[in-house]
Amino acid sequence: MKTALLFPGQGSQYVGMATEFVSQHGACSEVMVTAEKICAPDFRHIVEQGPEAALSRAAILQPAITVANIISLTALRAALPDWVNVCSCAGHSLGEYSSLYAAGVMSLTDVIRVVERRGYFMEREGDRHPGTMRAILGLSIEQVEELLASSGDDEVVIANHNSAQQVVVSGSHDGLARFSPQAQEVGGKVIALNVTVANHSPLVAGAVDDFARVLETVGFNPPAVDVYLNVTAERCEEPDLIRDIMARQIVSRVRWYEIITAMLADGVDTFIEVGPKKVLASMMRKIVPKKEQVTVLQVDSPDSLAACLKTLADSR
Repeated sequence: MKTALLFPGQGSQYVGMATEFVSQHGACSEVMVTAEKICAPDFRHIVEQGPEAALSRAAILQPAITVANIISLTALRAALPDWVNVCSCAGHSLGEYSSLYAAGVMSLTDVIRVVERRGYFMEREGDRHPGTMRAILGLSIEQVEELLASSGDDEVVIANHNSAQQVVVSGSHDGLARFSPQAQEVGGKVIALNVTVANHSPLVAGAVDDFARVLETVGFNPPAVDVYLNVTAERCEEPDLIRDIMARQIVSRVRWYEIITAMLADGVDTFIEVGPKKVLASMMRKIVPKKEQVTVLQVDSPDSLAACLKTLADSR
């Protein structure tokens, strides 16, 4: 059994995420205490009680999801049997920072501080250059690339390649309003995403230099397990190179489909989504070929942790 940990990003949040672990596990509570010291004074209150509008602000949301992921990871690690071989990890967009923490590349304090700044800079750029994102279902990435090239519209780019038939585009409101009918005309289903920032697009490019300077203040270590990076869809072991790639990740395409395909090719047969909801677990059903025998699990509460552990034990 080769196991990979997957960490979700924006879109998986909900008010009250990870609070059961915090109330039941001292180590999980310590993660939240650390986050409170770094983030806003009312950070814990917003995560546990809302309101949702406050949680949805990028400067709060990005550390909140990261903290929920790490709390879930802390509980999982405390309960995971020694015979489970965690050999790799990856995170979707923002979730990549949780994977860097899981692999020992970044410390807890550094990763929370970094994602808080990432959220601040991206929220700032979203205010300066308004935009949003839309999922395109039923079209391949080649079809979406061809549509964008033929349109000649430089206000829309591919942000996420999530599965063979799910591509997310990002850009200005006007650009997406022009592009969406074109995608629908060739059979694509267009779904507006509930985001206020055109993530992974040139509209947030103004955050890159400021964020890169923050990353320069952070120590990066060689990963203890394989980490597959969003920008390249490949493993990377060089700390300085990881730092450089993460600075560019803000404006780069998330190559999630390629990451999971690479993990499968490397023999991973068990995937555990660590963090709120089951967005990545659901995505796996659209990525993994039917012939592949793969176990997909998810942990974000004591109940889901118990179910995860039972499935692992039964499949041993």
